Amino acid sequence: MADDDATGEKLRDRITRQGEDALGKLAQDLLENPLVTGAISRAFDARERAVAAQETAMSALNLPSAADLERLTRRLRSVSQRLEGIEDGVDRLDRRFEEVAKTAVPPDDRLAAVEAQVSKLAAEVAHLSSVLDATPAPVPREQERLEVDRPAPARKSAARKRSASGGGSSRAKKSS
Repeated sequence: MADDDATGEKLRDRITRQGEDALGKLAQDLLENPLVTGAISRAFDARERAVAAQETAMSALNLPSAADLERLTRRLRSVSQRLEGIEDGVDRLDRRFEEVAKTAVPPDDRLAAVEAQVSKLAAEVAHLSSVLDATPAPVPREQERLEVDRPAPARKSAARKRSASGGGSSRAKKSS
């Protein structure tokens, strides 16, 4: 009985293989036949023309075609995905704001702390100002600035008198 089953299965496999080979050969012969390939190409051309005519007719009636609906569906999916990304970002920002709000000091307390620090600093500056003598110490006479650019008026008048009298200085005599 086991031999009958094995023989039957082998026979089935052989018939299946022969059938597949025959179908493959038939398909190959059909594809190589110029009459069949011409008919297939004409059928595809006719289908393309029918689709174009259908789209033109639907466009004239202001109705969307299947391609229009597919494009719209893809764009809607894209917008939906972008919107989900934006919502996720807003959720993350919201969580961070909540965390900051929990740990942050209220503005009134911070303002009071800043005002206290400023008044403390003002008191220290006032104390230092009162401790230090605000008037600067006088500069000793040796460190005073002398005016170098302008010659002393007494010397100018003496030089003028000499030049007017014709006596002149030793420099004047050397140059003449």
